[in-house]
Amino acid sequence: MIERVTTGAAELDNILGGGLPRHSINLVIGPPGSGKTILAEQCVHANADADRPAIYFATVSEPLEKVLRFGQTLSFFDPLAVGSKVFYEDLGATLGDHGLDALVERIRNSLREHRPAIVVIDSFKALRPYAADDGEFRHFLHLLSGIVSAFPVTSIWVGEYQPTEIADAPEFAVADAIIALGASRTGERSFRQLQVLKLRGGDFLSGDHAYRISADGIAAYPRLADPSTEIPYDLGRGRRTSGVAALDEMLAQGYPPGSSTLIAGPTGVGKTLMGLHFVFDGARHGEHGVIATLQENPTQLQRVVAGFGWSLDDDNVTLMYRSPVDLYVDEWVHGLLHTIEATGATRVLVDSLGDLQMAAQDVVRFREWVYSLLHRCSRRGVSIMMTYEVPDLTGTTRLTEYGASHLADNVVLLQYQGVTQQRVSRTLTVLKTRATYHDPRIREYDITPSGITLTSG
Repeated sequence: MIERVTTGAAELDNILGGGLPRHSINLVIGPPGSGKTILAEQCVHANADADRPAIYFATVSEPLEKVLRFGQTLSFFDPLAVGSKVFYEDLGATLGDHGLDALVERIRNSLREHRPAIVVIDSFKALRPYAADDGEFRHFLHLLSGIVSAFPVTSIWVGEYQPTEIADAPEFAVADAIIALGASRTGERSFRQLQVLKLRGGDFLSGDHAYRISADGIAAYPRLADPSTEIPYDLGRGRRTSGVAALDEMLAQGYPPGSSTLIAGPTGVGKTLMGLHFVFDGARHGEHGVIATLQENPTQLQRVVAGFGWSLDDDNVTLMYRSPVDLYVDEWVHGLLHTIEATGATRVLVDSLGDLQMAAQDVVRFREWVYSLLHRCSRRGVSIMMTYEVPDLTGTTRLTEYGASHLADNVVLLQYQGVTQQRVSRTLTVLKTRATYHDPRIREYDITPSGITLTSG
């Protein structure tokens, strides 16, 4: 089995199947501002020690002083390590005065002197113009790759390569691993994404993975796309109450553990309230619940729940609020799964699925995400309720446009039924329950200080 080296980002290591291959040549590519240098420095400071230090070679793309100055703004950067565990060297003068052969010799001497565990060359692509032709550059590449392979060192070569260069640039053939950083744009939003294009000697998570750059460095969020599994798991027995007694009767005494429920309806009809009933009724029976909302902020939601006699200060309820602005779906769902695991929650309210749908970059990705989230919750015995707003106030003819309704075990439709006795009435219908009986009648309900109360038999 090939040993691995951490990148300094735990979830990126997971994407890579455990990290970068030890004693390998790795290319980190991407456009300006994509975080290549930050990732390289993060890897350097995560692995260097006094016995096996790291060397960071700057070439001619950015001055070494600039690399150091901006590096010190990052939380993982250890100033005390510079000169003892991490050595920075500027190759610009050597390259400009004496060319690629002198550069190779300089790198060879540094490896002999420091015996490093990690070596970074930033930027590697900037070396190409110093070769007279393709033959000379290939000769340089052969010499350099031979030297770094002869030493027990993990190399990271950084460059502003375009994806179209992968087929032609010889350094991509030499590399054992290639990580591409970049961004895509949807409407007015820009999403950072990384992809593993190559990894010798091991498996990795395919596809595009979201990542963010902060003062703590690179944080990656693996693409949530669970394959089908035939491994059985225990869903538990009994039922979980909805918090609305008459609705439990319609559902054959509540929801099965580990089931998913979609609450669909137009604006103001009571979708969020039905989800709150579910969470707070569980809390009343000692079950921990998570309210994952993108609708109301904590102050607004506290006012809502207080109106029905509940409180967000309940020890059995955890609020996870995120703004739908600049939302990364994979970041959000990994945060939710972490919260579920940390609190031992068995009930989850997602309010709303429509906000997450808007944040997803395409239809296929959204379906993958919903499928994977529901199956992960099911395997953990977590019952999840999701709200979804439909455009029709009355006479709803369709639910979600992207397949979420057929993935849910239960579907409850709330809608307005028109004007009766100078008021607009609300109705509830259980459209679907998987593998169990349900009452398909249309039932009228009111929203009172006690919450949702069914008024028709």
